[in-house]
Amino acid sequence: MTPTMVIEIGRQAIEVSLLVSAPLFIAALVTGLLISIFQAATSINEATLSFVPKLVVVFFTLIAAGPWMITMLTDYMQRLYGSIPSIIG
Repeated sequence: MTPTMVIEIGRQAIEVSLLVSAPLFIAALVTGLLISIFQAATSINEATLSFVPKLVVVFFTLIAAGPWMITMLTDYMQRLYGSIPSIIG
């Protein structure tokens, strides 16, 4: 196993983790931005007003994007496990 192979495996792991987490992060970011704009416009400074909608949106995003996320993770794991013989030998 060469250092290049280790770096490639690490790069692929980071790439897959970023792709899988991106829908949840984007949903939370957009929701937080919209709630912040609403709070600034109405001068309401309530912490739960920001937290609860983010939680709900992330939950529904997880339901919608969950199958795709699991497919991405299982594909990566199958490729990783399938490449074990070439990594060792």
